[in-house]
Amino acid sequence: MDPKVLDEAAERAGISPEYIDAWGQRKIISQETKRQLLDAMVGRRDQAGQSPVPPVWVIRPGDVPSLALELNDPVEWVLTEELGRQHEGSMEQYALTLPDSLPLGYHRLAVRSGLRHWRCQVIVAPARCYEPAALLAGQKLWGACIQLYTLRSRHNWGVGDFGDLALMLEGVAKQGGAFVGLNPIHALYPATPAWASPYSPSSRRWLNILYINVGALEDFVQSVQAQQWWSLPLTQSTLAALREDDVVDYAQVTQCKLTALTFAYEQFSRRGSDDKQYIDFVEFIRLGGESLRYQATFDALHRYLTREGHPSAGWQHWPVEYQQADSPQVREFSQRHHQEIRFFSWMQWVAARQFDQCFELSQRLNMPIGLYRDVAVGVSEGGMETWSDRTLYCLAAAVGAPPDRLGPQGQNWNLPPQDPNVLVARAYEPFIEMLRANMHHCGALRLDHVMSLLRLWWVPAQSSAVQGAYVSYPVDDLLAILALESHRQHCMVIGEDLGTVPREITEKLHAAGIYSYKVLFFERTSPSAFRSPTEYVSQAMATLTTHDLATLRGYWQQEDLRLGQRLKLYPDDAVYQHLLHDRQLARQALLDALHHWKCVPVTLSANAERVVMSPVLNRGIHRYVARSHSALLGLQPEDWLGMALPVNVPGTTDQYPNWRRKLTCGVVEMFDDPAVIRLLKEVNRLRKAAVAKTASLVVRKA
Repeated sequence: MDPKVLDEAAERAGISPEYIDAWGQRKIISQETKRQLLDAMVGRRDQAGQSPVPPVWVIRPGDVPSLALELNDPVEWVLTEELGRQHEGSMEQYALTLPDSLPLGYHRLAVRSGLRHWRCQVIVAPARCYEPAALLAGQKLWGACIQLYTLRSRHNWGVGDFGDLALMLEGVAKQGGAFVGLNPIHALYPATPAWASPYSPSSRRWLNILYINVGALEDFVQSVQAQQWWSLPLTQSTLAALREDDVVDYAQVTQCKLTALTFAYEQFSRRGSDDKQYIDFVEFIRLGGESLRYQATFDALHRYLTREGHPSAGWQHWPVEYQQADSPQVREFSQRHHQEIRFFSWMQWVAARQFDQCFELSQRLNMPIGLYRDVAVGVSEGGMETWSDRTLYCLAAAVGAPPDRLGPQGQNWNLPPQDPNVLVARAYEPFIEMLRANMHHCGALRLDHVMSLLRLWWVPAQSSAVQGAYVSYPVDDLLAILALESHRQHCMVIGEDLGTVPREITEKLHAAGIYSYKVLFFERTSPSAFRSPTEYVSQAMATLTTHDLATLRGYWQQEDLRLGQRLKLYPDDAVYQHLLHDRQLARQALLDALHHWKCVPVTLSANAERVVMSPVLNRGIHRYVARSHSALLGLQPEDWLGMALPVNVPGTTDQYPNWRRKLTCGVVEMFDDPAVIRLLKEVNRLRKAAVAKTASLVVRKA
């Protein structure tokens, strides 16, 4: 292709011709990268002959509802509002102008010129996302951020479940907490349970069935077969061992749960058609539609093929006749294995019911937010979503990150990107459905790598991450839809905006009412100083750490760096020594800040080299972030318990038990621990005091 033609095509497709790297250097994207990414964009279309009316038109407050059309012939239009009310008109002076007072929502526009007809979805959205009344009133809220699978209890089967989540809600609410935040609980792979990363799911619309609290199911209790299996000494000894294990044995847990759930489903299948639960299940299937059918079929087929001797990490390695979701062989499988598919649909229904019950509990406990979910930036290349929707996902590319100081070779996350051109052509329906699924019965939604609303780093297949390029997304439209769905679901939005984030997206996120994400470890104004609590952004959630970073103890004791060295994560010893030196500066800076703000007693040494992690230091750091002016504060149970090992070590696969490590004690025992209770009561007191402090500052400024 002629270089000029290639450049123009790449620009139309949203491929940025250059970018500024982490060192401030301008980098030019190669012609080969542009060509490969254009080839990967299955949704790319030639511009000639397209409709003069866009597939979607997003209108926000302050916008003039007028659309320029390059049509010379007379034009008539009809707008049908979401609730059925209609407006009609004709185009004047090459501009189609709609009424000014359209209600928020999704409306249908039909345009006619002679014998030609076009359609457009009109989306009218609010200016900002929903915010809870407590935050609008200036309250400073706090809560726990957990990895659900890490929770221990006397009743669970070796992995935290929705029953444990209920215990967590009760414990946090009793101490004045406003929410419990969750790791992504998206659907993974029952047929390959070792695939445990919640950030590389099969689907973001459906749930991980391993979180079902099996023992709480009425049909499990009533099933004779289930209770006979439950009473077996082998069953009881297996479950006891799974509970005692310090890491989750996903293979064994999955085997036990699927065995028990099979018995429970057989009991459920005996219910009559007039049974309330049966009616609810049938309605769940109807509302789940094609997406649920694909999810259940994918899981059933994956399990079947694994049993037949075709184990795989994804559909690309299945026999070729099953690699297309709508193939005759898949349809035949669906007919022959109807009950197995219905079983997987039933498990999704059970998981959804138990999650909804947890949210309802949070409301009864008067928690201002209740549950908050985390949404992964994408899905894995071998999962249900890519299997069932080939036009949306670009399988010849992957999402990642360009080279930076800690990753000089860049990153490839092996998550196929969605084609922004297809998103627009489909009026953003996949994005809308994903938001609705995750915002349902949820008080807050955290978007991982929120910069993806603006741009994503695409890496062509078979290329290194260095050879990628940024691809732009329609950020204004996506933010408008996010605001609309946020209000409809009464669900606030938090954006994970760590790392290098362009100023343009930062300003847009703030204006759209999306809360920022501030991690203590990164809040340094210089190598020798930490940001003052009073200088934290108000429209934000502050945290001590994240699932990809060290725990508080691990950070202070530098155990995360030593672990990285043992796992050979650093290119050479010079990098390791640099990180150690920087950590020493950070520890001293943090200790200085703790003394300045009187968060630790004066008797504690002012020399960081002489201070080891202790309950006194732990409480002091919690006090520091509790004084933060950020509206939200998220804390990890690992830090209440003084744990050292991290949840996940980025850059590793089998070298470390990522997404498997549990808490050191049960949920009930944790909230019975006087040290934990003392810590949380103090956090709660300081959060309330931060409200008064902020109010006094506002008065003085006025």
